[in-house]
Amino acid sequence: MLKNHNRALSGGSTADAGELTTERKSKKSRIVLIDDHAILREGLIALSNMENDLEVVGQAATLSEGIAVAEATQPDLIVTDLALSGATGLQGIVEFRSRIPSAKVLVLTMHDSEEYIRAAISAGAHGYVLKDATREELIKAMRAVLAGKRYLCSHASARIVRSYLGEQTVAPPIAAGVTGREREILAMIAAGLSNKQIASQIKRSVKTVEKHRANFMRKLHLHNVADVTRYAMQTGLVMEKEASGSGRTSMRS
Repeated sequence: MLKNHNRALSGGSTADAGELTTERKSKKSRIVLIDDHAILREGLIALSNMENDLEVVGQAATLSEGIAVAEATQPDLIVTDLALSGATGLQGIVEFRSRIPSAKVLVLTMHDSEEYIRAAISAGAHGYVLKDATREELIKAMRAVLAGKRYLCSHASARIVRSYLGEQTVAPPIAAGVTGREREILAMIAAGLSNKQIASQIKRSVKTVEKHRANFMRKLHLHNVADVTRYAMQTGLVMEKEASGSGRTSMRS
């Protein structure tokens, strides 16, 4: 088939149209798996490779390794956990969307709270699946995300629906004295952006960002990035972003 196609390109016999269609259909989607448990990665590789349209082309246990593998292989889909060695909060999603923009990102995690689901989507994830999902649901999620759709597993969808129906507790208000700019920077930090990335987005110096960061951490009694991420999710600062693909975090006013 490929030989015929090559001959057509070089002026030889033309490949049959139906043959080319079959070739396009048989192309497999390339996947990179990132999780710190080797046994889970091995299981996912076995499951994926059972499908005619999916192929695992790389795997990694840490964020830095995952970025290197993804940049080298340029996959169609990155399946990643939220908790990775060398990553803080949602940093992994932000990094993958920034460094490999053509790849879709599917989160596969044990975190089942509404805050984590919203935060992951806000950071740029295209889908969210829990690790207790069935094989069928995981494969369905992969194919949906590869097709350009958003996908939430049944449990995650139920969480979001209950929230819209008012069955979740109201998020605590933002502490008084925190400015709009400080709230914006707080949410960006929670989404995994560095001071330099934030400075570029808001068109201010890194020194200005550091000053705002020190101010709101002092006002809110936050001590590290984990505290910032937790606070942003609890107060609703990290919201589901609009389908703009910009990677910026939508803010609650």
